[in-house]
Amino acid sequence: MNTNEALSRRSFLKGAALAGAAAAGAASLAGCATTDESLSSTGGDWMPAQWDYECDVLVIGYGGAGMWSSLIAADEGGAEVLVLEKAPIEGGGNSRINNGEWTVIADPERFKAYCKSFSHGLMEDEMIDAYVAEATRHTEYADKYGMSYEVAEQALAGTIPEYYFLDNDAYGGCIQISSVDGFGMQTFRELDAARQELGIEVLFDCHDEHLIQNPATKEIVGCTTMIGDEEKTVKARKGVILTTGGFEFNDDLQREYLKCYPWHFEGWRYNTGDGIRMVEEVGAKLWHMSMVISMSSMYTRDPENNFGVDAFLPTNSFFHVNRLGKRYVNEVNNGETPHNGWHVYTQFNDEIDDYDRIPTWVVFDHTNFTSGKIGVSQGDFFECGNMTSELPDELRDWDGWSEDNMAELERGWITKADTIEELASKMAEWDPWMSAETLRATFDEYQAICDAGVDPKFDRNPETLQKLDGGPYYCYTLYPGSCSTLGGPKKNTNAQVLDTRGEVIPRLYAAGSFGNFQAHSYGITGGNNSENMTWGRIAGRHASSLDNWDGADA
Repeated sequence: MNTNEALSRRSFLKGAALAGAAAAGAASLAGCATTDESLSSTGGDWMPAQWDYECDVLVIGYGGAGMWSSLIAADEGGAEVLVLEKAPIEGGGNSRINNGEWTVIADPERFKAYCKSFSHGLMEDEMIDAYVAEATRHTEYADKYGMSYEVAEQALAGTIPEYYFLDNDAYGGCIQISSVDGFGMQTFRELDAARQELGIEVLFDCHDEHLIQNPATKEIVGCTTMIGDEEKTVKARKGVILTTGGFEFNDDLQREYLKCYPWHFEGWRYNTGDGIRMVEEVGAKLWHMSMVISMSSMYTRDPENNFGVDAFLPTNSFFHVNRLGKRYVNEVNNGETPHNGWHVYTQFNDEIDDYDRIPTWVVFDHTNFTSGKIGVSQGDFFECGNMTSELPDELRDWDGWSEDNMAELERGWITKADTIEELASKMAEWDPWMSAETLRATFDEYQAICDAGVDPKFDRNPETLQKLDGGPYYCYTLYPGSCSTLGGPKKNTNAQVLDTRGEVIPRLYAAGSFGNFQAHSYGITGGNNSENMTWGRIAGRHASSLDNWDGADA
């Protein structure tokens, strides 16, 4: 068979993977090599005729978890590692564009109790134990790879841990946090330098992967991938580690799994849930699929800039309304937390058979519009997300907020009208549930509240009750979103992916936001980066310890 014929087998390989997942009798791998007999017993029809690339450990996804998996597999395991990354150049995922904080465990036993408490028992004891045993080594590994950080008592995102007050304030101080100047960008540069020193190769513009599975042993032996518009096969002699991130930019998966809808995220646009499809094809069990780390974002409502944005009004002359035009919250203390703020948007209203706070409309006046910029710009203190200045042009989604808000107004991210009724009419073009009559009544009620200096329904601080001026008036939308989804394949204490019967799918691993082990709520401050470090190291260490499936080192 020539090269073109071999590469044309992609559709067949997809079918082979599905057939392999459905076959009975999967066995857990115990570190021994697959024998020639087990290969020949299947007839070898599932095996590619040739391999375009070969390695010991294949890592799919070059974010934080992919970085740690590849470093440890190469450095500690002595493995030849190859990384496939979806982005056309560089990489880094959400880990590169977040604030860089990671968990430092100060009191392991209290932290274990905290995990059981905030997860309401959904996090298994053995998984918590494995996490703690590895996560207590974070500073050791940070020092080993020359990471810049300081251990702090206070997180940029607020108090730590998230639900310290549970069980009569039992958990305050059980963890600390790293403080990283330069945020995730700094960490990415430092670890990528270590990757280069170890000679780990990264291939970019890799997409549409399908795992190749031995239908007899259920072992994952490699994958097919498209690199640009060419199909390639990749052999992984020891194992495959999936670190493909979340599904923030996959509407179908959001609608199917998240607890409300729709969402609009501001992160790594290549996180489209590719890994979910890959593991489903080989029979994996999914877990924690409703888990999200997120507050809310201002949504652009712009098809050419289809993402969320951090936005903060400069004055207090504003109020929030739901889809029907009614206030529902104290706007300056609305219950949002930096990591679980999306919870306030889950209100379902049977009158409209939908979530009536998605979107939430922020209504404000001309004084507010002209008092300062509303969104985050490059060079600001909290320069994170998909507009970060250090991202290459090919990866940056936009260049940050304008100083006078005019660019965003012209793009339609902000809506302007001369009267409240006209503003309501323009809102209704986006969401027909908006009522001009109701919005006018809400406006009049808010103005009266400001005159009285008392907010009887929502107890907004009187010092923040600032009337709106005579117009023009403006609005933008808030949606749940901002950070990342956390669901994916269930794994064990070795980061090995499990099938629907709870058995190991041999030679397949998962780490990072792709199958995060936190459950019920996001409770571990710095947990996403800590998740990358913990399970990335565990996966890299275990995968690199295996014998080669082809018997080459037997």
